[in-house]
Amino acid sequence: MQELLDFARGPLFRLTIALMVLGLLRVLILDIWGAITAYRRAGDRQLAWGDALRKTIAWLFPVKRVFTKRPIYSLCSILFHIGLILVPVFFLGHVQLWKSSIGLSWWTLPEFWADLLTVTTVVFGLTLILGRVGSAQARYLSRKQDYLWIPLLILPFITGYICTNMVLSPNWYVILMLIHVVSAEVIFVFLPFTKIAHCVLMPLSQFILALAWKFPARVDDKICTTLNKKGAPV
Repeated sequence: MQELLDFARGPLFRLTIALMVLGLLRVLILDIWGAITAYRRAGDRQLAWGDALRKTIAWLFPVKRVFTKRPIYSLCSILFHIGLILVPVFFLGHVQLWKSSIGLSWWTLPEFWADLLTVTTVVFGLTLILGRVGSAQARYLSRKQDYLWIPLLILPFITGYICTNMVLSPNWYVILMLIHVVSAEVIFVFLPFTKIAHCVLMPLSQFILALAWKFPARVDDKICTTLNKKGAPV
């Protein structure tokens, strides 16, 4: 079992990280290329850069929107995402794994904050599941993967917290740590191929939309002809 854990922490970790990075890079390149192609074909080359920047900041820091609709659910979602990002990237054990695997290291979270964020991520993740199940509108819009993603995302947090903070036998520690590492690597592999890939596109989403929604030259005449509105007053 220890050999499996060493393999998961070493070669398998590097492989899954490479697949995730390459997959996200592919998504990013395809989206940007499609937006640039639409922009080149458009007759209108003017872009509202300021408006796109304001919308990007509003999406990254949704302070105004959080209390307008389903405020509790929205607040839980924000807090869930904070822990979901900070703990995997800045937890000391994870940074040490990055350093041993690819030779990079950086600042780490204090132990207290890492534990607190781990617990809150699990709690708010479970709250989001209940909020999705308890809302008819959310159930109508949800797909099967929407119900599977959050349990998968919080599984490494639960197993990691147990391994870090509880007294376990050596066998149980290895088993739970293997689940912790492999579940995280499953997330790495699936991430570029699901809607969770928006994490890398979010900072550029409004600029990509501004570029993509540029119609080709003379397309307005074609639309009017199709609708039999050619020559009608505007």
